Amino acid sequence: MSYDRYVAICKPLHYGTLMDSRACATMAAAAWATGLLHALLHTANTFSLPLCQGNAVDQFFCEIAQILKLSCSGSYLREFGLTIFSALIFFACFVFVVLTYVQIFRAVLRMPSEQGRHKAFSTCLPHLAVLSLFVSTAIFAYLKPPSISSASLDLVVAVLYTVIPPVMNPLIYSMRNQELKDALRKLFGDILLWHQ
Repeated sequence: MSYDRYVAICKPLHYGTLMDSRACATMAAAAWATGLLHALLHTANTFSLPLCQGNAVDQFFCEIAQILKLSCSGSYLREFGLTIFSALIFFACFVFVVLTYVQIFRAVLRMPSEQGRHKAFSTCLPHLAVLSLFVSTAIFAYLKPPSISSASLDLVVAVLYTVIPPVMNPLIYSMRNQELKDALRKLFGDILLWHQ
């Protein structure tokens, strides 16, 4: 999405050639292939671990860190390698998005028209909001210190980064729709009046 915004704002005359159906299919295939490879590597590694502390996980889904706690194998080296691989993929994507948005904001700030700047920012900010929500909750989930880790906190954090971003995604993107804004103002206005 950041590349789409970049092309639309920084290279609008080339948008049709740079973002044709082949480019979109290639980007989608690359994203799906990377996600599939990531999932397959972690799944294969997880199934190769012997479990000696039962098979009950303190989560609502089998998260890798929770499964490693059940393993009696000391072979965390493979999982550490996969985690480094995952971190590198994440970091590469994060750097790409940041550099893309730096270019977008540089182009937007050079626009002479206030209305043009507002339109460009309103196009980019929903994507940045959803991305920030997902990245911040995932970073907290995986980089929080073990001293504050507990089963209930891990469960809450897992819900935060797996449920909240997809739920908020349609709401954030639709906030550009004036009819929805008016309906939300009316709804919250009615709720406030009802509580008084």
